[in-house]
Amino acid sequence: MSTKTTRFRDLDFAVAWDESEQRHVYLEGADLVITGNEIVHVGPNFAGSADAEIDGAGFMAIPGFVNVHSHPFSEPANKGLTEEVGSDKLGQSSLYEYLPVFGLDPEDAGPSTQVALSELLKSGVTTITDLSVSRPGWLDDLAASGIRAVVAPMMRQGYWFTKNGHTVEYAWDEKAGAKAFETAMQTIDAAMQHPSGRLSGMVCPSQIDTCREGYFKEALQEAHRRGIPLQTHACQAVVEFHEILHRYGKTPIEWLDAIGVLGPDLIIGHGIFLSDHPQIHYPHGRDFEILKDSGAAVAHCPTVFARRGMALNTIGRYMNAGITVGIGTDTFPHNMVDEIRLACYVARVLTGNYKMGTTRHAFEAATVGGAKILRRPDLGRLSPGCKADFSLVDMGHPYMQPAHEPVRSLIYSASERAIRHVYVDGAQVVRDGKVLTVDVEAATAGLVEGQRKRLKTVSQRDWAGRSADELAPPVYGTRERLPQSRPVT
Repeated sequence: MSTKTTRFRDLDFAVAWDESEQRHVYLEGADLVITGNEIVHVGPNFAGSADAEIDGAGFMAIPGFVNVHSHPFSEPANKGLTEEVGSDKLGQSSLYEYLPVFGLDPEDAGPSTQVALSELLKSGVTTITDLSVSRPGWLDDLAASGIRAVVAPMMRQGYWFTKNGHTVEYAWDEKAGAKAFETAMQTIDAAMQHPSGRLSGMVCPSQIDTCREGYFKEALQEAHRRGIPLQTHACQAVVEFHEILHRYGKTPIEWLDAIGVLGPDLIIGHGIFLSDHPQIHYPHGRDFEILKDSGAAVAHCPTVFARRGMALNTIGRYMNAGITVGIGTDTFPHNMVDEIRLACYVARVLTGNYKMGTTRHAFEAATVGGAKILRRPDLGRLSPGCKADFSLVDMGHPYMQPAHEPVRSLIYSASERAIRHVYVDGAQVVRDGKVLTVDVEAATAGLVEGQRKRLKTVSQRDWAGRSADELAPPVYGTRERLPQSRPVT
C-alpha cells in the first residue's frame, strides 16, 4: 500500500464530517490531505509536508456515496424495456411477469456489471453493495473497476412465476436452494479474503417469499459467524404482502420478527409496503412500530418503484423515527445523485409535505446512513482516519451556478455532470468525468449484444408467448415512410 501523501489545496468547499455534532458541515477554503488510502486532514492550512499537491480551487470535495442495494448483473439490459411496464393485476409490479422474461443470460452478466460500475463511479459512488448471482469472474470484475464492493450473492429455495398474468405461483427446490447457499458462502469468503482489500461480503437470502424460515435462520447464523450483515427483499410488492399474510397469518414485518430475523443485523430492501402504507391499508398491523423498535435498516431505491406509481412512506418519516435508511440504485441508470433527488421529491409528493424528504435526509442516507448499514464508520464522511473515498465536484460547471448552496446545486441541478474526479481507497478511478478502470465502449457493446440475444427468445419465456415489443410497446410505432404530404407553396 502506498504511503504517498497528497494535498488537495484550497478547495472552495469540503463537505466535512463534524464528529461532535454528528453531521456534515461546509468548510470553505479547506485542504483535503490523504496518505495512502486514508484521510489525514480536512480543514484549512495544512501544516505538514506532502509528496504531491493538487490545486483544489474551483472544486467541492464530497464524501463517496455508499450504495446499499444494486443489481449490476442484469439491470442495465432492461433499458428500453421496463421503464413503463407493470402487471395491472399483480399490484403494478414488474417482478413476476416481466423481469423473469427480460433478464440477461448469465454469460452476459460481465459486460452488464461493467457498464453499471462505470455509471456508479461517474455518479460518485465509491462503495457498492452488489446483489447478484454468484458467477465466475464476478469478484474480478468488481476488483478491476477500483470500486469498494460488498458482495451479496443472492440465494433462494424457490422462484415465482405466473401462468396467466393475475396469479403468482411458486416452484420450490430445496436441493437447489442448499447448493445456492453453499456457493454463496464460498463467494462471500473469497471476497473477504480478496487481495485488493476492497471487497467484503453480505449474506443475502433473495426474497422473503422465496426462502423458508429455516433458510433465513441459517443465513443469519452464517452472517453472525462472519460478522457481516444480512439483506433480503421484503415489503417490495403488494402481492408479496398478501402472500406472506396468506401463508403465515402475519405481515412480512411481523413474520420476520416472529422467526427472530428482524433486528440490527437485517437490511430490508425495500421496506415499502408496511401495514400502514396507503396502497396496503391493513389497519390490523403495527409494522412501522415493530420496524422502528427492531433496529433493522432499510435500503431505499426510489426510481424503480416510482416508475410503477409506488413510493416509500417516507424517507423523512423513517429517518425521523430513528430507522436507519440507506440509498441504492436498484435499476438503470445506476446514478446515485438521481436517486437522492428522487427520494426527496417522491416523499414530498406522497405526503404533500415538503419536510418529509429533505436534502439532508437523502444525502445523509447516501453517505453516513449507508456506512452505518455496512458497519463501516470509516466510509461516507470526510474525516481524519476515514478511507480516502471522495469526489471532486466542478463548482464552475454551468449547472452548479449560482452555487449559493453547493450540495443543493449538485443534487437538484447538476447531477453527475459536475462530478469530475472520483477517488476510491486513495486511487483515482474517474478523471475529468471519464472512468479510468473500465473499458466502457467494449462493455457497452457486450451489453447491447447480450440484450439482443435475450430479446430474440422472450416469447419462449412469456406465459402468453408475447414478443418483447408486445410486452413493452415502443413509445412510437415505426414506419417505412410517411403518407404523401401536400407541397408547401
